[in-house]
Amino acid sequence: MTFTKEANQIFERAINDYHVFDDVDTPLKNPYQKDSIQYSLYKKCWIDTVQWHYEDIIRDPHIDPIEALQLKRRIDRSNQDRTDLVEEIDSWFRQHYSEVVPQADARLNTESPAWAIDRLSILALKIYHMQEQVNRTDAEPEHIAKCKAKLDVLLEQQKDLSLAIDQLLEDIEAGRKYMKVYRQMKMYNDPATNPILYNQK
Repeated sequence: MTFTKEANQIFERAINDYHVFDDVDTPLKNPYQKDSIQYSLYKKCWIDTVQWHYEDIIRDPHIDPIEALQLKRRIDRSNQDRTDLVEEIDSWFRQHYSEVVPQADARLNTESPAWAIDRLSILALKIYHMQEQVNRTDAEPEHIAKCKAKLDVLLEQQKDLSLAIDQLLEDIEAGRKYMKVYRQMKMYNDPATNPILYNQK
């Protein structure tokens, strides 16, 4: 089984598990062994799924402003958790390929494996929710047809991105490409680098 085939299965499981209750306050119950890559992939997609629904809720035009602010804070924390987890997954890859010696003409990729996997997780969510639209019985046929066309594109994207990630991992393992990871170094969450925060001291 390829890496992305397993990853896509894990993402699908996380999304389906979330929708059993379909509640952003549902606690995470990760079925995989802690410290395994499967555990990290499931947790990654769970965070993405909860945040997807945060983003739906906050767009309610009738939302109470105080509730909206509280939700914005939750989205901020979720974004940081997501970034931290992507970096954790990249650390796993660096360790996994730590004994590979890059070839003399090895090339650098535009993004690390984990950031590509981040996009694959989001893609799984888009597919799930576009399929929901296709399955609606209360929508006009035109809406269903538009969503079906979009779903076909998303499924093609998933296939292409999965292949590209697997090829990248093959290239890293063979030494044809090498990993170089830059931490995100987000400034607005850090009280030492966000002027709104450090000027309040």
